[in-house]
Amino acid sequence: MTPAAKSSPALTALRTQLETLDAQLVDVLAQRVALARRIGGEKRALGLPLQDPRREAQVVTAVAKLARKAGLPEESVRDIFWPVVALCRRAQQDEAP
Repeated sequence: MTPAAKSSPALTALRTQLETLDAQLVDVLAQRVALARRIGGEKRALGLPLQDPRREAQVVTAVAKLARKAGLPEESVRDIFWPVVALCRRAQQDEAP
């Protein structure tokens, strides 16, 4: 029996919980992208540039502080969040007329 084939009811339950959290994370990402699109519309209405590197850096710095408070490694959370910010930036650009 391979290590991957071994399981227990507790392990199965824990994995199910992880799968539920993964689905929630994807849902939250979808909500963030939807908000980013709305923000892109507001920026266009105000004549503002879609990309704001200073604001993006502020967002990543803020989540790094939240990570520290949660006991997570700040750099790892930054590494996760930069692509999230890029995803949202692309969503704003895709909405451009």
